[in-house]
Amino acid sequence: METETKIAVFKGKEIRKIIYNNEWWFSVVDVVRALTDSDRPSVYWTAMKARVQIEGEFQLSTNCRQLKLLAPDGKMRETDCANTEGMFRIVQSIPSPKAEPLKRWLARVGYERVQEIEDPELATKRTRILYKLKGYSDGWIEKRMRGIAIREELTDEWQKRGAKEQREYEILTAEISKASFGVTPSEYKKLKGLKRENLRDHMDDFELIFTMLGERSTTEIHRIENSQGIPKLSRDANRGGKVAGIARKELEKELGRPVVSRNNFKTLKENKKLQN
Repeated sequence: METETKIAVFKGKEIRKIIYNNEWWFSVVDVVRALTDSDRPSVYWTAMKARVQIEGEFQLSTNCRQLKLLAPDGKMRETDCANTEGMFRIVQSIPSPKAEPLKRWLARVGYERVQEIEDPELATKRTRILYKLKGYSDGWIEKRMRGIAIREELTDEWQKRGAKEQREYEILTAEISKASFGVTPSEYKKLKGLKRENLRDHMDDFELIFTMLGERSTTEIHRIENSQGIPKLSRDANRGGKVAGIARKELEKELGRPVVSRNNFKTLKENKKLQN
């Protein structure tokens, strides 16, 4: 149940999306930007809602839901989002030659999600292919995919044991990260020079391994102790993270260098080229 912000690309424009109720929901302002090339899409969207309402048509806002997406400043912010059906109606109200291509794009993305629900392995295969196309190694991809499975297992436990809000997931994740690496995810991203990017996509092998160890340990502690409620889950998260933290410190003694790195995927790729 990875509810983090994903990035899709339409005609060179980034569109944020997130899974909600088992379907994709898209950022409205990102779609407006893609269709209009406006440098102030939020202003365009506000004016558009008012215009449509004055003209006596349906209210565009009824097709939207406010969901937390990762903003350009690196913070999670509530954003107007619409699912495929709702976005179709919004696109109809925007005069743009890109409208029909965008509708076809939305239909394809929505259909892919239906396929993934019916056959979850398709989602895994597509994710593997995307990472491969971006230039990640097979070994790294295996670790990343395993990490995604471990993360989903952990968030399933959190949901069953009382964590319901996105903010609660962020707090618990920060507990594990702080105990595992000595930094929170936001601090970690700043260290690597990241903003909207997914932190784990910019971790090296050791960083991924210790992330998995901290999260898998936390899951097991929850199950053994049948933990319930955010205070107990938070204490468990700290304990699970410490398991990874102790192992990390032992490895650092052997390596003579810290595991936590400023390197991101771009620098890791460049270093690999130099080694070859």
